[in-house]
Amino acid sequence: MIKTLEKTGRTEEDAISAALAELGLERDDVSVEIVERAKSGFLGIGASPAVIRISYEAPDEAPKAAPASADAPAASPAAAGDYPEIRTFLGGLLERMGVKAEMEISPRENGGVNVNLSGTGMGAIIGRRGETLDAIQHLTNYVVNRGSEKHTHISVDAECYRSKREESLTRLAEKMAEKAIKYKRSMALEPMNSYERHVIHTALQNYEGVTTSSTGVEPNRRVVVSYVKSEQNGSKPQSREWA
Repeated sequence: MIKTLEKTGRTEEDAISAALAELGLERDDVSVEIVERAKSGFLGIGASPAVIRISYEAPDEAPKAAPASADAPAASPAAAGDYPEIRTFLGGLLERMGVKAEMEISPRENGGVNVNLSGTGMGAIIGRRGETLDAIQHLTNYVVNRGSEKHTHISVDAECYRSKREESLTRLAEKMAEKAIKYKRSMALEPMNSYERHVIHTALQNYEGVTTSSTGVEPNRRVVVSYVKSEQNGSKPQSREWA
């Protein structure tokens, strides 16, 4: 089921970070709507915080089971060190896809779980711009968390594709920023998913001389890097849209 959460913050990004921390989710698990942008006011007068609304998919509520004994621990998908639920689901899915892969699973400090797949045929797992990998991650999160009271975010990667993609996107963002400044015009990037757009926005949020925004409708939504002639009120203009 789809649920929403509204959050306020000094900036749009502060509000988004607070919402993600409260839900225990990652940026690529949610869609973000800017309800009200932050206003700095004049000399602090008339200032107002940013308001954002996050939409995310929560597992369907399972039927209530018979009361357990007081000494019985609550079930959690990440409770067991070997993560049998994750191994069982992903193992079966990969088998049906005809792919043999080693599965390395490790806990994250925020309570989530990292899964890195390695082996031959990882291109089929990753797909075009990581689309197949994203679908596998989404399915894994849905199935493993279904019926659980606490959502555990599971990040699925293949041959460290995601970190390599982030590095590539960061280099692309800086290159487009340089072009925007050189030619004093806006530069539109290719359509990207929400996670990739977030990487671009984050890479350029403190880049002097440019600001970023998102335009278009999924699946053709893209980031635009715009030249900024001068700073106003002593601070760099914020991105107009981070979703």
